[in-house]
Amino acid sequence: MSQLPTPALVVEARTLEANLSTMAAALPGDRLRPHVKAHKCTALAARQAAHGHRHFTCATIREMEGMARVGLGDDLLLANEVLDATRLGALARDGGRVTVAVDSDATIDAAARGRVPEVLIDVNVGLPRCGCAPEEAGRLADRARAAGLVVRGVMGYEGHIVGLEDRATREEMLEVSMAELMKAAETVGGEAISAGGTGTYDLNTWATEIQAGSYALMDTAYAKLGLPFAHALSVLSTVISVSPDWVVADCGLKALGMDHGNPGVAGADVWFCSDEHLTLAPHEPMRVGDRIRVLPAHIDPTVAYHEHLHLVEGDEVVERWDVDLRGW
Repeated sequence: MSQLPTPALVVEARTLEANLSTMAAALPGDRLRPHVKAHKCTALAARQAAHGHRHFTCATIREMEGMARVGLGDDLLLANEVLDATRLGALARDGGRVTVAVDSDATIDAAARGRVPEVLIDVNVGLPRCGCAPEEAGRLADRARAAGLVVRGVMGYEGHIVGLEDRATREEMLEVSMAELMKAAETVGGEAISAGGTGTYDLNTWATEIQAGSYALMDTAYAKLGLPFAHALSVLSTVISVSPDWVVADCGLKALGMDHGNPGVAGADVWFCSDEHLTLAPHEPMRVGDRIRVLPAHIDPTVAYHEHLHLVEGDEVVERWDVDLRGW
């Protein structure tokens, strides 16, 4: 690792494997539909597939195309609305199973125009983002079938719940959200109830499949929840300046997802990040040239800033994986 230019993403190989194994034991096979937006890396997705998880969730068309390109297109869900589904239709005609989320007449029409064969009705279960009102789901399902689409079921992401630190609160709010989703599922039909994330993977017993992704690499936000997954990823950084009360490392806003707060550094208090700099107060003296591990608060945007994941065992880099699903 001493030869890596910093900042660089490093992944502890044994920790990654432990995280994947733990999730595979909890949600085997089709019970988990891993969300590749968390790592944007087909090599890591192949590891997930090796653990029996061959149906994947994607956030962008680029992710869908990249997964299909490397032979991981058995069953891909774009858990996001699009108004131009032409590229998705092309993937389906190439032989993969392609499903897209829809929540309106316009997105249903887009799926039909793009010749995407299957859809999920996306239902708003409390997160103010995409998704139709639960009472609209049945009408939209009928509309989709009239347009020649197969409706596989419903999707409803409890994103406003997955990060809540108190487990009892997560459980209570989840029950309310899933009651809305199940009400919609009754009017929609189909077999799929797709929901969940890393923070609710073991609580959401309503969903037929869980869309967790962050569990593989983890971040400091999810680490607060007491989940059985450990930090596999960190951003390797170099101390470039030392002052009497603080030091500066070369890992700033352009290397870290900051929407969930400051990153963490063992043995130091993080003060703030700027474009290329991380300012922190170390508990023990540091010198220019020292290397530190920075734990991101939000894994998904952090990985998207970088071109490679470096798989390490101890100080040895054993593999370099491309972050090859970036972009749209």
